[in-house]
Amino acid sequence: MTSSGTTAETAADAPPSWFQRLRDRHLWLDHMVRAGERYTERHGDHYAGAITYFSVLALFPLILVAVSGLGYALFLQPDLLDQLKTGIKNNVPPGLDALLLPIVDNAIENRSSIGIIGLLGAIYSGVGWMSSLREALSEQWGQVPQAPPIYKRLVFDLLTLLGLGVAMVGSFAITGLAGGFASSVLDAVGIGEQTWAVVLLQVLGVVLGLVANWLIFLWVIARLPREHATFRSAARAAVLGAVGFEVLKNVITIYLRIVVDSPTGRLIGPFVGLLVFAFFVSRLILFVTAWAATARENEARFPVPVPGPAVIRSEIVVHDGPSSRAAAGLLGAGAVAGLLGGLALLGRRRD
Repeated sequence: MTSSGTTAETAADAPPSWFQRLRDRHLWLDHMVRAGERYTERHGDHYAGAITYFSVLALFPLILVAVSGLGYALFLQPDLLDQLKTGIKNNVPPGLDALLLPIVDNAIENRSSIGIIGLLGAIYSGVGWMSSLREALSEQWGQVPQAPPIYKRLVFDLLTLLGLGVAMVGSFAITGLAGGFASSVLDAVGIGEQTWAVVLLQVLGVVLGLVANWLIFLWVIARLPREHATFRSAARAAVLGAVGFEVLKNVITIYLRIVVDSPTGRLIGPFVGLLVFAFFVSRLILFVTAWAATARENEARFPVPVPGPAVIRSEIVVHDGPSSRAAAGLLGAGAVAGLLGGLALLGRRRD
């Protein structure tokens, strides 16, 4: 008993490790470790895998929708269709045009059915993607909200998906238009060819991209969970997410430039790159959400409950056998019965 008590006291009096001292000295490191622990404890990688699955699954119906739109465009513009067929015949290897031209004609002929199938598939995969993202974000926030009825959940997820899509398209469009507008202004004033002006324009594009990414991450972290969080809690985490997303975009761009140099890379490289990119973006979203949830102002601190008063109860032992008095009576009765039986047996022998 003394040995275990001494061991416990020694463990309590042991100095903190160098990593713990480092965490105590740097609050940002302590915050990152706590965010990583929350991400791991709340199954961040599993949710990221589910989000990635629906992200890749949504790619195929979107391709069908794009093919349907292209079919309508070619049907309404026969001149454009003729130019496309001429380009296919002149640029593809001999014999391949016989395979591609019927595909183009089939896409134009079945444009409506292809569009409907693609749209239904896109809605299904999109709602699944949004539902998985909502559940993952709610889990990182430590929320256990009451699940709404399925029809309300589907409608809310669909509307949120449309809103997020419009926000993403709008942010990237603003970035592109702003860059093009700035380039036009530089050309108009005659400094479009200056090196410093080109560098300044590139910096402006990066800044606008970061601002757009920050707005998207801010909305995703604060408003997509089942129970909304405050924008103030998500603002700093959105900065981390915006910078990380910009880094991932540059990495995937460099990767695609490398893989297209070989025939095999052209075939499977873009798909693998998209899969890896979607997975790491999903992990980034969940990690920055865990970062926001583990901020000092958001961590819930509950007091340790005081144990109740001790209740002393007497121990009652239940015995199935006879009591001591009953045992003594049974023993006496047995002795008397034995004595009477012996006297009777003796009398019979005398007779």
